[in-house]
Amino acid sequence: MNLEQLKYPIGDFEYGKKYSIRDTKAHIKTLEKLPQRLKALTSNLNDTELDTPYRPEGWTVRQVVHHIADSHINMFTRIRFALTEQNPPIKGYDEGAWAQLPDHQMPVKPSLQIIEGVHKRMVYLFKSLDKQALKKTYYHNGYQKSFEIQEVIALYAWHSEHHYQHILQALGKR
Repeated sequence: MNLEQLKYPIGDFEYGKKYSIRDTKAHIKTLEKLPQRLKALTSNLNDTELDTPYRPEGWTVRQVVHHIADSHINMFTRIRFALTEQNPPIKGYDEGAWAQLPDHQMPVKPSLQIIEGVHKRMVYLFKSLDKQALKKTYYHNGYQKSFEIQEVIALYAWHSEHHYQHILQALGKR
C-alpha cells in the first residue's frame, strides 16, 4: 500500500455532493453502529497494540480512539449551534496538536465511553431532523465556507469508517 492509501484507506471525503434522505439514514446508521464496533475492536487491546501507529509517522490506535472522541464531540456541538442559530461561525482546531496532549496517552476506555454517549445523543437528534433542519448550516472558519448539517452527517459517517479502517490497518487486520 502506498502512503496515500494508508492515509485514506476508504478514499478521501467528497465535499459538495447532494444527499437524499435515504443516504442520510444510512449515514446515521453508520454513526449508530460505530461505538459498538470500536469497542469490540479496541477494548481488549494491550498497550503495545494500542501504541501501534496505523502508518509510518501516523497516530497510534490509542490516539485515533481519543481523536474520534474529540472530533465527534466538536461535530455534535457544531450541529447544535447550527440548529439553534443562523449559520453560526465555528472554530476549527489543530487535531495534530490535540493528539499530542497528555490525555491522548491514557487508556481508551474513557474515550470509548464518550463516543458511546455522544453517539447515542447525536443519533437520537439526527433521526428527529426534517429536511428543513438538515439544510441548516454553520460557517467553518478554517474552510471559509458554510456546511449543511446533512453534509456534516455524511462527513462524520465517512470519518467513522475512515478511522475504523486505520485501526484495522494498525492491527494488521486489513
